[in-house]
Amino acid sequence: MKILAATLISLSLFASATSQAQTGAAQADASPTASAPDSHSIKITRSGSQQPSKGPVEYFTGSVQVQPLFPAQDPSRTSGGKVTFEPGARSAWHTHPLGQILIVTDGTGWIQQWGGPIEEIRKGDVIWIPAGVKHWHGATPNTAMTHVAIQEQLNGKAVEWMEKVTDEQYRK
Repeated sequence: MKILAATLISLSLFASATSQAQTGAAQADASPTASAPDSHSIKITRSGSQQPSKGPVEYFTGSVQVQPLFPAQDPSRTSGGKVTFEPGARSAWHTHPLGQILIVTDGTGWIQQWGGPIEEIRKGDVIWIPAGVKHWHGATPNTAMTHVAIQEQLNGKAVEWMEKVTDEQYRK
């Protein structure tokens, strides 16, 4: 019973703090003198405000759109982006010094670790690529694929690009 009471008190305090924060945020948003976000403020990047760009030909084969979602912001080293691969498009072989997480948000794609089989990835799949593992990912020959990529930087670098995936390597 004591645990239940403590839990209810905690939930009540959380709800109260959340309500106060939302009220304060609404008042700040309504204030004409509200200041720009700083390193101690929540930052909202509005949908559509980050424009996609064509994936560089030295790192991608086929039609690829890369949309930055968030850069690493000190002290964090984590950045993320949304990448859309048209059918047949793919990344070059590459590694990440601290690993990478992919969250497939649309379509069907392929991923391959150096020396391993090509594996299918689908909408809703979450893929963890360990640090230093050489791999590539992209769409299947007939289906587009979009994923969110999240990775950390080590000494300011989040990826080490290597050679392109050949057509022979890409064929399943």
